[in-house]
Amino acid sequence: MTAHPPFETTFGAPQPLDWLCLAPHPDDAEIGAGGTLLRLSGAGRPVGVLELSRGERGTQGTPAERAAECAQAARILGLAWRGQLGLPDGELSDTPQGAHALARVLREVRPRVLIVPHHKDRHPDHLGTYHLARRALHLAGLRKAELEGEPHRVSRVLLYQGNGDIAANVLVDVGAVMTGWEAAIRAHASQFAGGHVSETVTPEVVERRRARLMYWGTLARVRYAEAFEVEEPLLIEPEGL
Repeated sequence: MTAHPPFETTFGAPQPLDWLCLAPHPDDAEIGAGGTLLRLSGAGRPVGVLELSRGERGTQGTPAERAAECAQAARILGLAWRGQLGLPDGELSDTPQGAHALARVLREVRPRVLIVPHHKDRHPDHLGTYHLARRALHLAGLRKAELEGEPHRVSRVLLYQGNGDIAANVLVDVGAVMTGWEAAIRAHASQFAGGHVSETVTPEVVERRRARLMYWGTLARVRYAEAFEVEEPLLIEPEGL
């Protein structure tokens, strides 16, 4: 076992987090859960993002450019920490090595809530991240696992929408943070029109996602909402309703 963390920090410092979003590639967290992260950080909650790969096999942008963009987006989102696991782009899957590396991060930043890609996503890396996360969550809580750090179990796992439909059963009103949400996505400039996006031109990914947010908002009787799915029943206190 290495004595050094098997991950890199691209923004902030590793610390106990309230919520942590797992992103297969740079920009996935902003697109899938950026509004929720903005609302949480705006309320003073320590939130973070962990990229599993550098997106090095993507058509546009270099790993160095994308790392700089991640740091800029982290500032916009108000993240407490952003990290990079450095697994191979295009090959994210449920492997023992990857699961141990991710479990080590979970023990380091100890999130209360974990956000991961949905298991019905058509992108193989998003699907692989979901299954890798399930194994890592199990390992992180095992006292006898060959891992550094104290065991940790998250309280809740939320699945975010990527490239497919989901059976949303958790909606978050993000209408008040849409400007920041779009700015965080635009920070990943290498992914849009060769790195040059005019402020008067809205990237297609923003238009498409905004339409989804408006649809989910309609169901919640708000203008825009981010959608998540939980696989286990939510326990609520009726006095809070």
